Amino acid sequence: MSSSAFKFTLLVPLMVACLMASSARNFHNDFDITWGDGRGKIVNNGEVLTLSLDKASGSGFQSKNEYLFGKIDMQLKLVPGNSAGTVTAYYLSSKGSTWDEIDFEFLGNLSGDPYILHTNVFSQGKGNREQQFYLWFDPTADFHTYSILWNPQRIIFSVDGTPIREFKNMESFGVPFPKNQPMRIYSSLWNADDWATRGGLVKTDWTQAPFTASYRNFNADACVWSNGASSCKSNASPSSASTNSAWFSQEMDSAKQQRLKWVQKNYMIYNYCNDAKRFPQGLPPECNMS
Repeated sequence: MSSSAFKFTLLVPLMVACLMASSARNFHNDFDITWGDGRGKIVNNGEVLTLSLDKASGSGFQSKNEYLFGKIDMQLKLVPGNSAGTVTAYYLSSKGSTWDEIDFEFLGNLSGDPYILHTNVFSQGKGNREQQFYLWFDPTADFHTYSILWNPQRIIFSVDGTPIREFKNMESFGVPFPKNQPMRIYSSLWNADDWATRGGLVKTDWTQAPFTASYRNFNADACVWSNGASSCKSNASPSSASTNSAWFSQEMDSAKQQRLKWVQKNYMIYNYCNDAKRFPQGLPPECNMS
């Protein structure tokens, strides 16, 4: 091999590595720590964000951008050990009295007990659409990817690419759907020992503090809302500048539908659509749709 060819073989992987590094998301560019008096930190040259909770305060952050539809991915590693009483919330939300919101909330528990993943969808200020799940892995041992796909037809919650919940647009049946209000990404780690663990029976053990959750590998393939306009060309079609516009009309194929059924059969522990006592006037209309 000639010296020039040898140098080229060394340069190619170096160039690829540089390109990959330059495309990596940096938390400094995408998020602001909004509260916590130093308990929220961006570390590792912007690659990792951590939130902490102690007896004095929790902490939180929000995205710099607002989004109106998108596929949002974030890797989280949750509070390890005895996390009873703590809640790690990760969600999309608009503002105002008729806000929209798409929620992941992770309810801490005693060591050895499973975390509860709590999901909810708010539209025009109304929620009451809770579904709760156990996870099929220990979410404190490593990072896992929690995703929200939000397009005009549906919202899909996924964990490591496995769908756990789908909320379809059923406006034709009188069910409000989040589609007009841009939302920011928020996350917070806070003390909720009045309700979070076994309905508030298990309190936070402050000798275990500080409690810390970690975040990495954020990605938003989404329509950014700025100055009253979307980065996508219209509400009907995403911009050609989008890195991958397939999400805008994406639905679940048969394999994803089977995975969804597997999760809901084996890991769902609460579904508002099965709670007739809570809705004496009748279940919400979306509960009667296939």
